[in-house]
Amino acid sequence: MDTVRIFDTSLRDGEQSPGFSMTPEEKLRLAAQLEELGVDVIEAGFPIASDGDLAAVRAVSRQTRRAQVAALARAAQADVDAALRALEPALHPRVHVFLATSDLHLEYKLRISRGEALERICRMVRYAREHAPEVEFSAEDASRSDPEYLAEVMVAAADAGATILNLPDTVGYTTPEEYAAMFHHVRERLGARDVALSAHCHNDLGLAVANSLAAVAAGARQVECTINGIGERAGNASLEEFVVALAVRGERFGVRSNIQLDKIYSSSRLLSEITGVSVPPNKAVVGANAFAHEAGIHQDGILKNPLTYEIISPETLGIPARKLVIGKHSGRNALRARLEELGCGLSGETLQAAYREVMELADRSKNVSDRDLVGIAIRARRAATATAPHSSSSGSEPATAGSAA
Repeated sequence: MDTVRIFDTSLRDGEQSPGFSMTPEEKLRLAAQLEELGVDVIEAGFPIASDGDLAAVRAVSRQTRRAQVAALARAAQADVDAALRALEPALHPRVHVFLATSDLHLEYKLRISRGEALERICRMVRYAREHAPEVEFSAEDASRSDPEYLAEVMVAAADAGATILNLPDTVGYTTPEEYAAMFHHVRERLGARDVALSAHCHNDLGLAVANSLAAVAAGARQVECTINGIGERAGNASLEEFVVALAVRGERFGVRSNIQLDKIYSSSRLLSEITGVSVPPNKAVVGANAFAHEAGIHQDGILKNPLTYEIISPETLGIPARKLVIGKHSGRNALRARLEELGCGLSGETLQAAYREVMELADRSKNVSDRDLVGIAIRARRAATATAPHSSSSGSEPATAGSAA
């Protein structure tokens, strides 16, 4: 299979979002985890933003041995120089130059013409390439740019020395079909030029991962994303969701990533620990409910064959185990299995009595804890023992290991 490079921008785009700021030490911890995860490119920061950010990028560059380290720079010489200083210790440096290309941004934010933007892009990409072995150019707000002008810019950036061309959906505006068409158009205009196309999607309409997958289907071979989908506004494309989609639907996309899937959960947990922000329970792949099952029909299927309701095993992602949640939608088979895990196995009428009590409790309470289950199992067993005839042929159930715990 062909390989899609994973460009993680948790330390740059992710950190820019409110509540996700990291100290230099925390950046180093996360960068080490990202390298262990198998990320191909770590965007370590925006050096011109502050002395602290420049120092943090230098520290990440010094520590990182396998992955490339990227530093962001506007299409201005001071920015590029700051990025180059920050990347001096890096074994595999990349300067990431960007400038907006949509008329909206050019007129109201930058107050320059298309021609001025094109000249600045070519000059700064050429300058960066004279000092760095790899240069990425990003056309900010590409998804709202005029397609012909965008293609002209990308051809010019490639000719100026850019080795990666990024087409960002900066404001999460586009749809998968539109995004794929943009990649096809740019690729056609590039002709035989040997450059890689990259996708960078935001999640304002909840389409970041879908758009990233559409870009891959249209020829993108780098995807820019973040752990837990953190980032500006509604966030970036979620790294874990994107790479698991590639793993589960490999035959559909015909590509793979270098991500070590069993490191996904620990990476997610580390980011939550560093930022103090937990992922929502229903978050795909790493949320607390991603491998939790309460509905009785689902639980019965999982007990018989996990593939009935799980498209990938939790163990594959480094998640300790799936969870059968006992609630008002649960069935007897799930209750029996959970009680056995707790060392309180029941069967027959005793199980039925426990099940009735569990359902009554579940109707009154949102949560039925393991402590509740153990207590119910003990009461059900005692009731069965008290009502059973005192003879060896009474048919009462034998005690099970741990049932009196």
